Amino acid sequence: MQTQGKQRGFWGSRLGFILAASGSAVGLGNIWKFPYITGENGGGAFVMIYLVCILIVGLPIMLCEFTIGRRTNLNPVGAFNMLKPGTPWVLVGYMGVLAGFLILSFYGVVGGWTLAYVVKSVTHVVDHFASSAEAGAFFGQFIANTGEIMVYHTLFMALCMAIVYRGVHGGIERACDILMPTLVIMLFLLMIRALTLPGAEEGVKFYLYPDFSKITGQTVLLAMGQAFFSLSLGMGCLITYGSYLSPKENLTSCTFYVVLFDTMIALLVGMVIFPAVFAMGLEPESGPSLVFNVLPAVFSSMPFGTLVSIVFFALLTIAAITSAISLLESVSAYFIDQRGWPRQKAVIVTGVVIYLFGIPSGLSFGVMQDVTFFGMTFFDVVDNLSSNYLLPLGGMLTAAFVGWVWGTKEAHREIERHETTFHWARYWEFVLKYVSPVAVAIVFITHFLPAD
Repeated sequence: MQTQGKQRGFWGSRLGFILAASGSAVGLGNIWKFPYITGENGGGAFVMIYLVCILIVGLPIMLCEFTIGRRTNLNPVGAFNMLKPGTPWVLVGYMGVLAGFLILSFYGVVGGWTLAYVVKSVTHVVDHFASSAEAGAFFGQFIANTGEIMVYHTLFMALCMAIVYRGVHGGIERACDILMPTLVIMLFLLMIRALTLPGAEEGVKFYLYPDFSKITGQTVLLAMGQAFFSLSLGMGCLITYGSYLSPKENLTSCTFYVVLFDTMIALLVGMVIFPAVFAMGLEPESGPSLVFNVLPAVFSSMPFGTLVSIVFFALLTIAAITSAISLLESVSAYFIDQRGWPRQKAVIVTGVVIYLFGIPSGLSFGVMQDVTFFGMTFFDVVDNLSSNYLLPLGGMLTAAFVGWVWGTKEAHREIERHETTFHWARYWEFVLKYVSPVAVAIVFITHFLPAD
């Protein structure tokens, strides 16, 4: 059963769509993952390769997802089923919905961490660390505290559900209209503060001047994977968001602006973190612990550090929320479109189930840390399955579907519905058919290869 109309809703404006889609793409991958991967892989050299990968992988596949969504006005499952009914391609849609479900289950936990650190910054709990080791020990104690973790996990998921419950225009679009400009303003303020610290210029040099001696084949693969994951590709969110888009909108320019906004945020974050880290005499190669273990120590030792800490973790929370609501919307849209559920029922049921499924991930660093599957905690299993398998496989199959199955001619017709000419059609078709699927397949296959 499928339903259309007021249960689905549409974006109220082009800007609203761009901000919401950018919010989906801009998440913890930009603010948490991008800086530490850049720090571990040569700074400016990695950034250059990352930007190339954005053009090769990000733009073409994002345009695919928006095109599929607008053509069908359906969630990922309904979209693939409508374009190629009665074929196994509908499984790609189910993979997207499943990926959204799994990612949000642990993403809500990490979002709770960011929310907690806003509170802890306001209450001066995390502004007195003498070293990154001390900050790291505190973080370890925090994520092992079952009661505290569950409180913030609950608050974060409740906030996401409240936004999505209000609908596309009244909830998601209205929230992103406020949150995304706020995020950009916060980033610029933090960048100005970081760049005015004594010794910040060394961080700028590390970030902007490439050191190609540190570049290996693995570095290229990491850049490709980061470009792919940072844009929220392969998880159904962008197909769902595209399904609410007016046929009058220019798909290519919308895609360009979303990619530009997402990339700008990632690059700005680097201009905040690396000058601050170098100014405080710390190492940029701190790995995944950079945000929670290293930066609190940086903030503690800089003038106006408490204020900077509050702003930074508020920014991190905003990025987490804008991505989380797109994940919840993608899962909810399946039940609205395919099962005919009212929006309110779909949001409450899916939100609660995802929240409950996320509890073991929240406990994976405390009471369930010794419960392992294939040598991994529950949190790591869900993260690994969704991020390393479902997302790249979904993105690769989506590109192949548009390039070879549904057909680029059909996609062209949709893209050019209200555009005079699709100016980069030949480039897009070539990249879509021959470059993007191969590039993503390489990233996907590397996850099966043993580490050196």
